[in-house]
Order: sequence, then C-alpha cells, then structure tokens
Amino acid sequence: MKGIIGKKVGMTQVFDERGDVVPVTVIEAGPCYVTQVRSAERDGYTAIQLGFGETKPRRLTRGQLGHLQRNNLPALRYLREFRIREGEPDVEEGQQINADVFEVGDRVDVIGKSKGRGFQGTIKRHGFRRQPKTHGQSDRERAPGSIGAGSTPGRVIKGMRMAGRMGNDRITMQNLEVVVVDAEKNLIAVKGSIPGTRGGIVMLKPARERRRTRRERS
Repeated sequence: MKGIIGKKVGMTQVFDERGDVVPVTVIEAGPCYVTQVRSAERDGYTAIQLGFGETKPRRLTRGQLGHLQRNNLPALRYLREFRIREGEPDVEEGQQINADVFEVGDRVDVIGKSKGRGFQGTIKRHGFRRQPKTHGQSDRERAPGSIGAGSTPGRVIKGMRMAGRMGNDRITMQNLEVVVVDAEKNLIAVKGSIPGTRGGIVMLKPARERRRTRRERS
C-alpha cells in the first residue's frame, strides 16, 4: 500500500544529474501508523486509516484515545483514510509506515488545503480588470460592475463570479515527481509546489493519471 500523511516543511532546490536546478517542496512524511483497516464485508469499501502527528493525550477525546489504544498506539492528532486498490499488499493494524514507502521517480498526487485569503474582491479573487479612473469614475475603479441581466431572467445567474471568501479549499496537485527520499529523517521532496502553508498537513497518494513530462516526450 502506497500512501502517507505528511507536513509541509517548505521549498528549496536541488540539482539533477544533468546539473539543472529543480525546485522542490520538502515534506516531513511520517512516521504514520495504521489505526484501522476497513473491509468491504464490514464497512462496504476497502481502505486503511492512517494516524500522524503525536500529541499529548489530553488534547484528544476519550473516544479518540480508545480508538488508538486498541492497537497500543500513541496519541495521534491527524487521522486520514486511503482507499486500497486491488493487488496492493495487505497491511495490519498497528503497522508503522515511513517515507520509504515511496521511491525516487514515483509519481504522486499531493492533497492539501490552500492558504486562506479571507474575503476578497473580484480583482484578486477572479482576476477582473479595473474600470477607468477618469470620466467621473471617482471611487468605482475596483467595483465589479453590473451583475444583473435586465428583466429577463430578472435575477442573478447562479455561479456569478463575485466577491467572497477566497482560499482555504481542498486542492490536489497531480502527477508530481518524487525527487528525494530520506528514510532516516522521514523526508520526501517532490518537484514543484504543493498547496498550503508551511506546517500544513498533506496527503501523498500514487498518481491516478500518469502524464508524460516535456523531457520524456522529447
């Protein structure tokens, strides 16, 4: 089974075998523990639940502690589920999963929560242009403009791009390449950027769609 929970450390750069600079994001991946195994007979689907991030027991509820103590596991702050595909090796509850579950060259999907930007206007949120500052426009240059459609249909169309809350959404970056795996320090570096702030929790899964890179196509 390939999949792990990690924490975003930050971005840096490494040099590949050709001497080219590769921007990477470093992730503290694991150690994770298998807290529960779900089966199709009992739960209706097959998956495993991983726990990550040891914390103080007083920060968890009694139900959460009881769930973890079934397998003599420490107090874990984050629990996430990973679906199991057919043909993947079986895992047992209480088993530890480390960063070496992935190898250099693997393609992964990284799931995280994007940075929260709060309430933003249409220019920052959707990339609208501003209105002219002259010809009587004293305070309307960043206004969104008209949102109606006249007497027909006489209402605001659903999905109209307007001001509102921006960010803090679940984002999946697909088909990222694993560049570095340091099993001793539980670090994984993937090429490119991933969603979230430094210290944010992310999930790494095998890539669902394998796309060839520009270097592979050439």
